[in-house]
Amino acid sequence: MSLKLKIITGSTRPGRMGPIVANWVAEAAAKHAGFDAELVDIADLNLPLLDEPNHPAAQQYEHEHTKKWSAIIDDADAFIFVTPEYDSFPSAALVNALQLLVKEWAYKPAGTVSYGGISGGLRSAQELRQLIGNLNMVALNGVVPVPFHWEKIEDGKLVANEPMEQGLAGMLDELVKWGETLKPMHSADVAAAA
Repeated sequence: MSLKLKIITGSTRPGRMGPIVANWVAEAAAKHAGFDAELVDIADLNLPLLDEPNHPAAQQYEHEHTKKWSAIIDDADAFIFVTPEYDSFPSAALVNALQLLVKEWAYKPAGTVSYGGISGGLRSAQELRQLIGNLNMVALNGVVPVPFHWEKIEDGKLVANEPMEQGLAGMLDELVKWGETLKPMHSADVAAAA
């Protein structure tokens, strides 16, 4: 049984390289036997800053963009967040997208692929992992950093080195283990809410 993996591009800036990094992740996930992977670009959703009048735990969404986002996340069994590092932090757009929802994230594993300069975005990944845990997801310990990502892009594709490839393969293996273990828990929550 394949798990539904959502690979979420966490930057909305013009000229961003997040989609290139996310495509590399999606290609690896497609080769992995455990997933039905889907790319989700938060730039396509155009999510405003926390514009719902009710707390997200109530799931009483009034806006179509939030309802659409909720359905995308509710449908997932696992996530990989692809995040840049802006001032040692993930993008505000990604933080906003995460905080728009609460229950849809619960009991699902999440990995992080970060990109940036010399640290490969590890500082943003660490901050993101804390938020992931606060939303009741299981944040994987391993992060796949992509240092100096702009130097690894050729003809619009990320050309990863061996440690990056091995790190991503290990993350995908871990997501399968956690995803299969946690699926009955988040599936039971969905059934109970229906």
